[in-house]
Amino acid sequence: MAGGLPALATLILLVAAVAPLSSAVRPVSDAHRSTSAELFAASPDGSFGDLERTYEAVRTFQILGVEKDKSLTCKLAATKLAPLSSSPAKDLFHAVRISGVLRCGVDSSVYDDVAARLKAVIKETDSLLELYYSVGGLLSVKEQGHDIVLPDSDSTFHAIKALSQSDGRWRYDTNSAESSTFAAGLALEALAGVVSLAGADVDPSMIGVVKNDIVKLFDTIKSYDDGAFYFDEKHVDATEYKGPITTSASVVRGVTSFANVASGKLNIPGEKILGLAKFFLGIGLPGSAKDCFNQIESLSFLENNRAFIPLVLSLPSKVFSLTSKDQLKVEVTTVFGSAAPPLRVNLVQVLGSDSKVISTENKELQFDLDSNVHYLDISPLKIDVGKYSLVFEISLQEPEHETIYATGGRNTETIFVTGLIKVGKAEIGISDNDAETESVQKIDLHKDTSVFLSANHLQKLRLSFQLSTPLGNTFKPHQVFLKLKHESKVEHLFVVPVKARQFKIVLDFLGLVEKFYYLSGKYDLELAVGDAAMENSFLGALGHLELDLPEAPEKAPRPPAQAVDPFSEFGPKKEISHIFRSPEKRPPKELSLAFTCLTLLPSVGFLIGLVRLGVNLKNFPSLPAPAAFASLFHAGIGAVLLLYVLFWVKLDLFTTLKYLSFLGVFLIFVGHRALSYLSSTSTKQKTA
Repeated sequence: MAGGLPALATLILLVAAVAPLSSAVRPVSDAHRSTSAELFAASPDGSFGDLERTYEAVRTFQILGVEKDKSLTCKLAATKLAPLSSSPAKDLFHAVRISGVLRCGVDSSVYDDVAARLKAVIKETDSLLELYYSVGGLLSVKEQGHDIVLPDSDSTFHAIKALSQSDGRWRYDTNSAESSTFAAGLALEALAGVVSLAGADVDPSMIGVVKNDIVKLFDTIKSYDDGAFYFDEKHVDATEYKGPITTSASVVRGVTSFANVASGKLNIPGEKILGLAKFFLGIGLPGSAKDCFNQIESLSFLENNRAFIPLVLSLPSKVFSLTSKDQLKVEVTTVFGSAAPPLRVNLVQVLGSDSKVISTENKELQFDLDSNVHYLDISPLKIDVGKYSLVFEISLQEPEHETIYATGGRNTETIFVTGLIKVGKAEIGISDNDAETESVQKIDLHKDTSVFLSANHLQKLRLSFQLSTPLGNTFKPHQVFLKLKHESKVEHLFVVPVKARQFKIVLDFLGLVEKFYYLSGKYDLELAVGDAAMENSFLGALGHLELDLPEAPEKAPRPPAQAVDPFSEFGPKKEISHIFRSPEKRPPKELSLAFTCLTLLPSVGFLIGLVRLGVNLKNFPSLPAPAAFASLFHAGIGAVLLLYVLFWVKLDLFTTLKYLSFLGVFLIFVGHRALSYLSSTSTKQKTA
């Protein structure tokens, strides 16, 4: 063919087809580290906003292993922990956790004061949030090496449990009418803190009751079709609604924290834990700092918990080429990309885009220990180009691992297969309306083609060809267009339909004369065939058509105005050719000099006249002030004469007049003073 599809068009086709695959579940990577560094930007004082946001930033950096300067942030936390500060329990809670994450050096006396203040809050409040902040702050102090025991832990446990509801949700306080899933996560995390801070073992029956509440809470979990599970609020309140990400993160923190302190296993299905991991990984790269923190910390809790550790199946690439015989590669890791325990991955089913079963043959993937990848050749699967759903089954090799890891049983992944499409039986020709095809030419669309056809309005243009996949099936691409472009740049685009394994189009010019605007002349023929699965998509010229149409009637439609390139006005302009007028003939040099001398003769006559008149300085004032005005007057006259010379040599008329106006005012002033003095002197002499 004359040419391939433009790179941009091919890219658009591929993106459009693979877009549904772009939300693939992949473990946490360096891209998350870069995103977190962009979302959490520190201010000059070392904070990332308020204390809560600052903790979220340093905690996210800690989990991802991002190094940041901690000196200013530690000072900020120390200010809130100072004994003289009146920080509420929430600020103390976040400040203690910031100090723990950054390992700031805090005196034990400061922590003793903080612990006393938090214990006082616990005695006086029945608010779930205040209990959560106080218990969490005490637990953070204990985790930093200080001996903290919560007195009367049973009453605190019962105070938190009293806010629970029959469906596993919690209320924020005794006055709250509605229960909240987000509050349930806070309550479970607070109860886990109470168990850790208790001086003696908490009543096992109460632990069992809370375990039952967790089972009820998981009965309210919601799911997507891809196997992802998430929590959301049952009743939407604009003032308290947190959204699925924040709500799910709260439950994950609470459940995993309680599972780590409670004896025995929680009765939670492993596929729901895996579904929560898929939900957070399915976020991809978060768009806000809050979502980033909730995603990363939740995955960190799921990575290390006593319930189930989710194992995520993912495909490094979801686009495969039959031409290059790509291998199917599968990775099974934890949510942070750590290696999974010994296991087997089997491909148990292949489904087409219409959910039709392509294969049910069970094939075990080979395992490459060096790259930690399971792989399989796709050639024996006998799959053609297009979109497929692959169903994998993961089985752990060690029985004891089944109570530790969650594999989800069967996992479905969508892939996209590309290949070279065969183009054959291509023909083009002109036929009459009432006769068989008069002229048919076979063309090879794989090579450069240039045919020349001629037709009138009583004839038809016929084009036909076939497309087949590597397995010999009929291929129906997304785009098949025939374009006719007139020499006046008017274009006509026609979709080429497919019927009975053959693409065929017949253009009856008698019915198209108005569409063609009765424009006779030369038309360029182009054929475009494109699809994301077609590695050899093409757009090329077929040749030319000389079309003879009747004259346009008076009221026939006119061709549309051709679009003007908006950037054309910024292109190079047409070169301007100009011939300047020839300069007029000048007089000889000698004549010019003689004329100059004649213009100077009046000046010479003026000087001679002054000498003959006996000009002298006898009447020049002798007193300082009149002498100064007289000197300035003569200097001004000299300046005027000099200005005349400059006008002759350099200055233009307007500039000269501007300077002359200033000199005129000056001369009037000083001249008046000088002449006034001479007049008064003359009057005195006559009187005397």
